[in-house]
Amino acid sequence: MSFFSRFLKRQQPEVRPLFYDIVCPYCFSKFSPEEVVFRAAHHRDDDEDYALGEDAKLNRYRERFGLDTVFDMEAVLAPHDVPEEHRIYSDNIVMGLNDRYGVVTRRRLCPQCHNELPVTAGKAPSNIISIIGASQVGKSVYMTSLIHTLQHYTADHFDAACMPLNAEISRRFRADYEEPLFERGDLLDSTQKEKLQEPFIFQFVFKDEDKAPLTLVFFDVAGEGMVEQDYLGLHGQHIKNSAGILFMVDPLQIRSIRDKIRINLGNEPGEWTPRYDEPRDVVLTMFGDFIAYQDKAKTNIPTAVVLTKSDMLHSLKDEEGDYIKSNSNVFRNMVHRDWFDLTEFENIDGEIRRFIEKVDRPFKGTMDVYFKDTAYFAVSALGSNPVDMKLQGVVSPIRVDEPFLWLLYKLKYIEGRVG
Repeated sequence: MSFFSRFLKRQQPEVRPLFYDIVCPYCFSKFSPEEVVFRAAHHRDDDEDYALGEDAKLNRYRERFGLDTVFDMEAVLAPHDVPEEHRIYSDNIVMGLNDRYGVVTRRRLCPQCHNELPVTAGKAPSNIISIIGASQVGKSVYMTSLIHTLQHYTADHFDAACMPLNAEISRRFRADYEEPLFERGDLLDSTQKEKLQEPFIFQFVFKDEDKAPLTLVFFDVAGEGMVEQDYLGLHGQHIKNSAGILFMVDPLQIRSIRDKIRINLGNEPGEWTPRYDEPRDVVLTMFGDFIAYQDKAKTNIPTAVVLTKSDMLHSLKDEEGDYIKSNSNVFRNMVHRDWFDLTEFENIDGEIRRFIEKVDRPFKGTMDVYFKDTAYFAVSALGSNPVDMKLQGVVSPIRVDEPFLWLLYKLKYIEGRVG
């Protein structure tokens, strides 16, 4: 084979599959589009197959999150019970059914939990981004700051829009997360293990129709559960089927940093927590739950290690840079536009890798052993350390979208360029 023919072969575009496996953004089970079921668009009292009734699968799902039981739901229809000519296809996927009464339904449901699927499910990759980390690292605050930043700034920089999947998610996010933090300056309470949170589902939709939408699923798992095997097995299913992971690490989880910050801050007020789980404990729990069963006991899911509360590192900076230099990139916000700036990324990644290696080598070594594809970042979701659960100024996020943009780059949604 000549060089020219080999070059042509390499340049051939990837063949797009006829359809993609679906990962349910509610229960995170994985299945083929052929397995979806439908919710009937009407009901009938004279036909028990179409009568209103309880949906046991949907209510089992709702019970997990403390939601009310729903009754009088329309019937669930399986495509194989409907003649082939009454199935409505789009891009090789059954997208609707024309039932025995001539009524069309396009409400596709997950076969496991009976929640309604996004319209793009099966037509585009189901890329789920998971936020994980031990208790007190600030996952809820980071999620709020990230989604707010994506909606108001980042999406526009990449000719896209970031939108909640439905009106209920929009209302819940705004009332319980965005308004308290951004409008009232109230710090969010930690997610309690007993109070499971339904996932927040957003779509990152590009104006370029050739780019498939990206489904963002932020599952606010209680941090305490991330170091308990049983809890992770029950509610960490989303991690296994994720396309990318945002792994949150609080500098105060690292004993050497916690002690030095205490000394340097003296009596200066701020939020402190009496107990912190070590970052390595989270990794070891994940390893026992699913990483151990991957090829060569490693996961190839791209994982962004996100050092949170980077504003607290001001108390560690000095000209020599024993821990962090005074002119560090950590303290400067970075806005990526149109592409992911690889020069900026390499600078922050290298700096935080060296920092983590110095202050918590066991954690860094554990990450190297179990994860094939990692990058390191530092963010401040608020811009300052709260006092008495209240912010002392306006919310001024620093680099909060950078780890997410790296995942977009790794998933080939955006390009990277050397700045």
